[in-house]
Amino acid sequence: MTGKGQPEPMTYWCEWAWLADGPAANVLVETDGGRITGVTADAGACPPRARRLNGLTLPGLSNVHSHAFHRALRGRTADQRGTFWTWRDRMYRVAERLDPDSYYRLARGVYAEMALAGITAVGEFHYLHHAPGGGAYDDPNAMSAALVRAASEAGIRITLLDTCYLSSGFGPPVEGVQARFSDGTVESWAERVEDFEPDHDGVLVGTALHSVRAVPRAAMPTVRDFAHTRGVPLHLHLSEQRAENDACLAVTGRTPTQLLDEEGLLRAGTTAVHATHPAPADVARLGRSGTGVCLCPTTESDLADGIGPADELAVAGCALSLGSDGHSVIDPFEEARAVESTMRLRSEVRGHFSTGELTSMATSAGHRALGWPDAGHIELGGRADLVTLSLDSARFAGVPLSSAVLAAGSADVREVVVDGVPVVRDGAHLRVSDAAGELSASIGDLLEAP
Repeated sequence: MTGKGQPEPMTYWCEWAWLADGPAANVLVETDGGRITGVTADAGACPPRARRLNGLTLPGLSNVHSHAFHRALRGRTADQRGTFWTWRDRMYRVAERLDPDSYYRLARGVYAEMALAGITAVGEFHYLHHAPGGGAYDDPNAMSAALVRAASEAGIRITLLDTCYLSSGFGPPVEGVQARFSDGTVESWAERVEDFEPDHDGVLVGTALHSVRAVPRAAMPTVRDFAHTRGVPLHLHLSEQRAENDACLAVTGRTPTQLLDEEGLLRAGTTAVHATHPAPADVARLGRSGTGVCLCPTTESDLADGIGPADELAVAGCALSLGSDGHSVIDPFEEARAVESTMRLRSEVRGHFSTGELTSMATSAGHRALGWPDAGHIELGGRADLVTLSLDSARFAGVPLSSAVLAAGSADVREVVVDGVPVVRDGAHLRVSDAAGELSASIGDLLEAP
């Protein structure tokens, strides 16, 4: 999927495969040109021509919300008391040090870690656009190109969600490192994004509005129309912290959801990230508009953001998807389980989401949110994304296959195929042979930089 030319035809025999109705035995999956050209359940023994996939084969998993450079902070802030806002200060110090080369090296390792966890497509919420001080690189999209190259070499698709970021809070201009995030005006942001045409397969350039505090109301229609005209996904941070809600009410007399709704940004094709603290009326607005919601429960826990009303959002009609955001972990199975477990903690009631619903959040719903509606399911005509879990470990002993998402972890991933191209085999990345070493080196260099 990352080179020119089409993948060769291939047949896979899956001991078990997750089809539309759940796990099925002895499934033949035929692929050609990066597409699934045949699916046959109960196909009997593995034929000589097929590659045998022992265990449970899932559709490709999705990571709808990523900030790749946040990976450098994993494990470095957990022992410090504070809030999202104190964590943000540490994150800004990392952002100050990155350049296109160091960002490429870090992101390549991050995306390889995602592939090893079974993720076949990532949504990169990208706002680190410019050189220190806010000046443009010779190539104004050098940082974007670094991320696209990194994903391509790691073997996964990327939806680059180029993010509009224009102000520091409600009204004040950007300050400090935020100058690297801002294009100055929404027109300049749109012009820069329009000029970016990556020469890689498996790339979709989408759009993002960072938040109601970082994009003035007058600029919101331009972001909305830009996404709508191009027919690409539009993502935005929404009500991640109570302080954001309070500030928006104080300045505009509206909740963030009300403000975005009035400006026409809530619609099918829009994904609100977090939605941790919506008012009851906001939940109804989100559902009524067809807006999806990306939950990032491990990050929301790590940053002490709170527990969002995932159950209420689903009932209202929001399609739910999952992201790893700040990458305190990269494990889509842990994210899926956390959606259910946090609802239990919040309500003191069990059973909010079925395993099928949690699996859909991690697969098909996420790919739709990223603009890849033909991925995330093993069916005729779909993208040939396959993720095989080993079932041999003690953690799966006695666990029904229909509940695999409740037992699995990223370490159980043994095989990954993306658009018909093998990326992970026997638990090893075929393109980034030492992802751990690359991550250690790139993070060490970054944090030790003057």
